[in-house]
Amino acid sequence: MDTADLGLPVNVPSTALFTDQYELTMLQAALKAGTAERHSVFEVFTRRLPHGRRYGVVAGTGRVLDAVENFRFDEGVLRFLREKAVVDEETLDWLTGYRFSGDVWGYPEGEVYFPGSPVMRVEGSFAECVLLETVILSILNHDSAIAAAASRMSSAAGDRPLIEMGARRTHELAAVAASRAAYIGGFSSTSDLAAGFRYNIPTVGTSAHAFTLLHDTERDAFRAQVDSLGAGTTLLVDTYDVTEAVRAAVEVAGPGLGAVRIDSGDLLLVAHRVRQQLDELGARDTKIVVTSDLDEYAIASLAAAPVDAYGVGTQLVTGSGHPTCSMVYKLVARAESAGPQAPLVPVAKKSTGGKTSIGGRKWAARRRDADGVAEAEVIGIGEVPPELADRQLTVPLVRGGEVVAREPLDVVRDRHAAARAGLPLSATQLSRGEPVLPTEYVHLPSGS
Repeated sequence: MDTADLGLPVNVPSTALFTDQYELTMLQAALKAGTAERHSVFEVFTRRLPHGRRYGVVAGTGRVLDAVENFRFDEGVLRFLREKAVVDEETLDWLTGYRFSGDVWGYPEGEVYFPGSPVMRVEGSFAECVLLETVILSILNHDSAIAAAASRMSSAAGDRPLIEMGARRTHELAAVAASRAAYIGGFSSTSDLAAGFRYNIPTVGTSAHAFTLLHDTERDAFRAQVDSLGAGTTLLVDTYDVTEAVRAAVEVAGPGLGAVRIDSGDLLLVAHRVRQQLDELGARDTKIVVTSDLDEYAIASLAAAPVDAYGVGTQLVTGSGHPTCSMVYKLVARAESAGPQAPLVPVAKKSTGGKTSIGGRKWAARRRDADGVAEAEVIGIGEVPPELADRQLTVPLVRGGEVVAREPLDVVRDRHAAARAGLPLSATQLSRGEPVLPTEYVHLPSGS
């Protein structure tokens, strides 16, 4: 990954084996059949949102661009494929020079999406596009699920900041991606230093219960932390008795104590009591941070509590019950032959069981009412209606194999906030419901 333009410090290794074996065996068979070079159009979409969700959030696009850029078959990878007899020598020779040279279009990262939305479109030869299926879906399904959960939580939190604290609840590499997705969804910081290092996300953290237990008394622990980190630190006050801990915290740090953290108990009740106690002790500016397995519903239930910030871990990094978005990567059009001028033919899966797809290269636009509020996701093939020409959603991400849309995370984060704000108010309701926008199809091919 060439991240010099963003000032990021980490390079990404080859992503060529972040794939399923059948992608390579399909390539081998297509090379033998003479169909591998047919121009093809693949689209990423989901047939439905997770049960009860009102909208989805596109996240992971930047990581997809890195993955495509670094999809290379080096000597070690080729040696593995040869030793395991995954594909034949002709296919290995073809893979040696693999560089994606096609085009990628998609919803800009941070945008919202709905059932059927063509979140990403990958175009090029069948051979070069089919290899990218697994890694693209792996990234988008994970990151979009986390970002959707984060978006719901940040909506419930309102103006109160959210801290991502889920690194210990998921795979160590997934934790970094989850932190990135959470930041897009509205979180303001992370406890994960790898995420801060890789993506420049603000990092926070002070101490855990182990630090208090290490010392002979709670007061000794507080004094050690304040001596090291200053009075503006956050002291954890629920290791033993909260009331006694708050009193000791203010006595040690003074009324300028930065914050106290509560990690257990009835958070609504305890927060009110702690706020009253802090005020009585003169620590009126000391903030209250709550943690303890929060999700969007728990955050919403604390809206009336004197809480200043939330720390969220497990429920965030597992998508708050929906760890995937069920996105798929389907061939929707392919050329009649390998000739450069061969016309495209729409193709689609027609099986039963709700797993059908719609053929043809699609455009997407969001229709808005007179007040500028979104009212429908419109998806079609062919000419875009004039009234929707300036409402199109897809943008170029890769042209001729070159990434053209890498952008800072803060831009993506702001985009999501704007996109969510443009939805009907019911989008932010936590009660289960249907997608907040209907999906309308126009100009579909015959038989779709």
